[in-house]
Amino acid sequence: MKKILIFGMIMVISVAMLMTSCKKDKVKKDEDKVLTDAVTDIDGNSYDAVKLGNQVWMAENLRTMHYSDGTSIAKGSEKSVTTAYWYYPNNNSANKSTYGLLYNWKAVMGNASSSSSNPSRVQGICPRGWHVPSDAEWTQLTGYVYSQSQYWCDNYGIAKALASKTGWKSSSVKCAVGNDPSANNATGFSALPAGSYDDDYENDYSDFGRCAVFWSATTEYVEGDYYPYYRNLYYELDNVDGAISDKYRGFSVRCVRD
Repeated sequence: MKKILIFGMIMVISVAMLMTSCKKDKVKKDEDKVLTDAVTDIDGNSYDAVKLGNQVWMAENLRTMHYSDGTSIAKGSEKSVTTAYWYYPNNNSANKSTYGLLYNWKAVMGNASSSSSNPSRVQGICPRGWHVPSDAEWTQLTGYVYSQSQYWCDNYGIAKALASKTGWKSSSVKCAVGNDPSANNATGFSALPAGSYDDDYENDYSDFGRCAVFWSATTEYVEGDYYPYYRNLYYELDNVDGAISDKYRGFSVRCVRD
C-alpha cells in the first residue's frame, strides 16, 4: 500500500512538472505578440500594439490631430520646420483610417528637444504613457528582429517580417517587401507604405504604396544644422534602411510604450 502511495505521488509530481514546463514553453512562444486596442489617443483612435523583445510598439500608424493635452495640430498645405503640420497620405483623406497621418518633425516633437537616449523620454505627439522612439530604440527593434532566425528571409532580410501584408507595390526581387506580401508581417509590426510629404517641388506626395518612413526623436548635426533620423522600408528592398532628413518632410509615426 505504501509503495502504491509513493508511486502515485511521484506520478502527480511528474505531471505537475510537465504542465509547468509546457506552460513556460507557451509563454516563450507568446513572447512576441500583438496586443489589441493597447492605447487610445486624445482623438479617440485606438491602436493595436506589438511586443517585440523588451519593447512594446504601436502596430498601427499614428493618426491623431491633437497633442495629448488637447492642443490641435494644423493640416499642412506647405512645408515648415517651425509650425506643426499633419498631412493625409498621398493627399487623400480616405487613407487616414488605414495609413494614419504624415507629420513634419515639429509636429512629432512638439516643444521637446531631440534625444538619443534609450528610451528617448520624448512624449511629443504620442499618447500619455507612450513616447517617440529615438534612433537607438529603432536600432534595438531591428537588432532584436535580426536575432530571431524565424524572422529572416534567406538568412539576412528582415523587412518582410516587419511589413504589412497589404498596400505594397509588387516586386520581383526575392525577399523584397513587395515580393509575395502574403508572406509578410511575421512580427505583427505591420509597417504600412504611407509614403511621404516632401514639397521639394510643389506639394509633392511621394512613394505611396512603395515606402514606409518613420520619424525618430534623434538628430545629427551636419553642416550647420540638425537633421532628424528616420527608418524606412521600401517595396524593392529586403532590409530596413536609415538616414537623416529635412525636418519639413512628412513621415509616419510609431510610438513606443514607456
